[in-house]
Amino acid sequence: MLNTNDILETINMIQKEHLDVRTVTMGISLFDCISDDPARLEEKIYDKITRSAKNLVSVCEDLERTYGIPIVNKRISVTPISYIGAGLSPDGFVRLAKVLERAACELGVNFIGGFSAHVQKGAIKGATNLIEAIPEALTETTHICSSVNVATTKAGINMDAVKRMGEIIKETAYLTRDKDSIGCAKLVVFANIPEDNPFMAGAVHGMGEPDTVINVGVSGPGVVAAAIKEAGDCDFSALAETVKRIAFKITRVGQLIAAEAARRLGTPYGIVDLSLAPTPAAGDSVAEILENMGLERCGTHGTTAALALLNDAVKKGGVMASNHVGGLSGAFIPVSEDKGMIEAAECGTLTLEKLEAMTAVCSVGLDMIAIPGDTPASTISGIIADEISIGVVNTKTTAVRVIPVWGKGVGESAEFGGLLGYAPIMPLKGESCQRFIDRGGRIPAPIHSLKN
Repeated sequence: MLNTNDILETINMIQKEHLDVRTVTMGISLFDCISDDPARLEEKIYDKITRSAKNLVSVCEDLERTYGIPIVNKRISVTPISYIGAGLSPDGFVRLAKVLERAACELGVNFIGGFSAHVQKGAIKGATNLIEAIPEALTETTHICSSVNVATTKAGINMDAVKRMGEIIKETAYLTRDKDSIGCAKLVVFANIPEDNPFMAGAVHGMGEPDTVINVGVSGPGVVAAAIKEAGDCDFSALAETVKRIAFKITRVGQLIAAEAARRLGTPYGIVDLSLAPTPAAGDSVAEILENMGLERCGTHGTTAALALLNDAVKKGGVMASNHVGGLSGAFIPVSEDKGMIEAAECGTLTLEKLEAMTAVCSVGLDMIAIPGDTPASTISGIIADEISIGVVNTKTTAVRVIPVWGKGVGESAEFGGLLGYAPIMPLKGESCQRFIDRGGRIPAPIHSLKN
């Protein structure tokens, strides 16, 4: 029996507190498209994607009308392209990125993720060539997202790949310099990448996934912030219970949309990702949640503890609402996409070092952070190595999406537009880590990885 108060509460969440389904992402396997003829490969990939997802956008729009729940993004993830195009040259991978772009435009989706490579222990030729193609591919397309997994807890850290990704990020920043280096906003470097993540830029369709699948990401920072504010100065146990209860309700919305979208599309339902993903809009901020807990400003002392409580309570509430929880599931802290984070960074309370500490207890990592355009590639690699180490040692997913904004420095800001928002250029350490990065090789896996 539906409770009138529950219905009114959900309506209020949608209308006043920015509750939405952040993304419905269709995962599509491309293994059956493999061909040693590049032209045939491109044709098969385009046909498979456009055939599989032909009704994705229309079904999502109909679900919005039926249930009154906004679905902000309709996306596609595909099998890591480095495997599918393993015999291609870098130029061949750029052409393949343009094929994916054409499919995205034909279908009307926001992004296609999966222009990706997994190189945590070494790189096949296809992975090396795809990585070399990333700067041009992201410059020549607008709907394609790229990810590179450089480490796992089992394999350790491929520092050769870490070094190269610092250079790739710099190249991408230069090639998209006329748009505040926005190409780097579509590129993320991972440790322990999940195979069912519906969120960009790191969405891929994993090796153990079905031929097609529907994964949904829900989001409601404003709902959680409002609930915490209403709870007042309760103790931490009561605070955690408040977050758990509201996370349950948010996740039930995602479960409903995921199951119904999968049914209408004739595709298996995969997972619901519980992540609280903010936007630059007022009242839709993870930073505001932390400040409603009692912090004067996000980034001050106590921020990491507050985020740890939030992340844990979101997971506990969410897993009670859905049998299949996956992806990243927790709280995102992308600086440019969160109004409260932007303000905290602008006033200097939120620093890169504090963000790094926060990533030890949240869902992803250093996300959508603008840094000076003249930052050396080795420094970017050092930032990646630090963050990836947190993921490897703590057996969790971490990632880095930094944007060296070409021609800009500390005191200026970068404008990305839409959900990507804007970001102040954050200062970095001036001392070099070049000799450290130049060592190359692999950082061994931690001892606790030996669990067999």
